[in-house]
Amino acid sequence: MRTTLLLAVAFCISCFNLQAQAKKPARKPNPVLAPIKDDPKLPRVLLIGDSISIGYTLPTRELLRGKANVHRIPTNGGPTTKGLVQIDSWLGDSKWNVIHFNWGLHDLKFMPHGKRQVLPAAYEKNLDSIVRRLKQTGAKLIWRNTTPVPEAKVRPRRIPADVVSYNAAARRVMQKHGVPIHDLYSFALTRLEKIQLPANVHFTPGGSAILAGEVAKVILDALK
Repeated sequence: MRTTLLLAVAFCISCFNLQAQAKKPARKPNPVLAPIKDDPKLPRVLLIGDSISIGYTLPTRELLRGKANVHRIPTNGGPTTKGLVQIDSWLGDSKWNVIHFNWGLHDLKFMPHGKRQVLPAAYEKNLDSIVRRLKQTGAKLIWRNTTPVPEAKVRPRRIPADVVSYNAAARRVMQKHGVPIHDLYSFALTRLEKIQLPANVHFTPGGSAILAGEVAKVILDALK
């Protein structure tokens, strides 16, 4: 009797969960990550990066409307370890004219175990491998350095000074391979209070639009 009752209760709970899932609205796909249809008359640009680049993708695309097909990787680029694994699938088989790319904020963040996700030496080595792969595409490459971490308690934990050291490591790699550097770090640093969210590494919608203006400029220069 007791076993039968327990089975009945379990069945009811299962039915309730299924009903709750059925009523839950489907999550809408992020339009930023959706593929775009190329205009065959225009050059092709690829944006690679984390959520900072996700924030400036749409306004950059709008600024370059009629001038370039602006694609982005269909996900958050995460740390360089993720880039090493997925770079081939992100690049695909199509020709790219310009690739504007960044890694850093995820590499330098502290994980629950108390250590950075990717240590500086490994970050530099990973970037070197990624740049070697990107150069094989024949595209004009633009490295966008990592934007500032504010002087506040951010979650996950990040240290402002780490951005400087990781950017220095990236600079060595880019100089070695002759890749131009888009210094978005310095641009953002002088106006953080106006464009960045409080105690957050991310930017306001208006701030992302301002960053997009800088991204669009360097891409246009590369396309000339």
